[in-house]
Amino acid sequence: MPPEVNLRAEILKAAKVSRDGIDSVVSNLDGPLGDAVLEAIEVIAGQRGRVILTGVGKSAHIGAKAAATFASTGTPALFIHATEASHGDLGMITPDDCVLALSWSGETRELSDIVYHARRVDIPLIALTSRRDSTLGRSATAVVALQQVDEACPLGLAPTTSSLMQMMVCDTIAIGLLVRRGFSERDFRHFHPGGTLGASLTLVRDVMHVGDELPLVRRGTALMDAIQVMSEKTFSLAIITEEDGRICGVVSDGDLRRHAHVDTHKAIVDDIMTVGGQTIGPDMLLASALKTIQDNRIGALVVEEDGRAVGVIHVLDLLRVGAA
Repeated sequence: MPPEVNLRAEILKAAKVSRDGIDSVVSNLDGPLGDAVLEAIEVIAGQRGRVILTGVGKSAHIGAKAAATFASTGTPALFIHATEASHGDLGMITPDDCVLALSWSGETRELSDIVYHARRVDIPLIALTSRRDSTLGRSATAVVALQQVDEACPLGLAPTTSSLMQMMVCDTIAIGLLVRRGFSERDFRHFHPGGTLGASLTLVRDVMHVGDELPLVRRGTALMDAIQVMSEKTFSLAIITEEDGRICGVVSDGDLRRHAHVDTHKAIVDDIMTVGGQTIGPDMLLASALKTIQDNRIGALVVEEDGRAVGVIHVLDLLRVGAA
């Protein structure tokens, strides 16, 4: 490295250039760029098939990532490399699909065959480019035109800022389609069954303890008997119910500590129970259960349905399935 070069200053300068590109996307989304993104969303939503993303070079890598994001958020998508399209992969594209082509210059020669095919078969073509008047832009059904900016590369050659901007707009389109379709957390779970993310998107009812495992105690029960139930069921919790089975409160280890002055041989659960208590529904995600446990600094949650206890979920359950 030349001795006169301040490397820290150079990487900071590059980061600021990249930030300027992101800022330009954000500011322009409130104007013509936003209008173009909305048009692209409507074009995609109007097709029964998939979004076919295509490009070459860095745009191809962005397109492949974007296809994965689209698919995982409810918009069927497929990436086809523009070069491979010219050697048979055009057969993967159906009349029900639409094409989203990425090219910063809009003059990428390798895109010509897939662009011609889209026009010949009357498949909607969305161009993501920095030049509306480019060959790609003039051939497109809809153009998402990005502001021309400097690359973070000091030579002005390596796609850096432009790649970030393309990625950002692709993600914006994907999220717009997600919102437009009303894509829910439960829908998201179906496409992400693996890993920590999949575990956190599992439903409470799939993990909770039920039946004889529940530490149920009737109102008016002697506190010593409730403590025995808490010990046997190992949740450090007793669920206090009315005669009809409806939940009226809980007794936890915390309640026992807060009422240490009470004569446990004479007291009943009503004397120390927390009325109501923190509950969660069986169709909530484990991610929501974990947040509730963390926010309330507790170890277990009562799972309630129609006012009755149908389960218990403990923080150790979340650890066991990998959701915490």
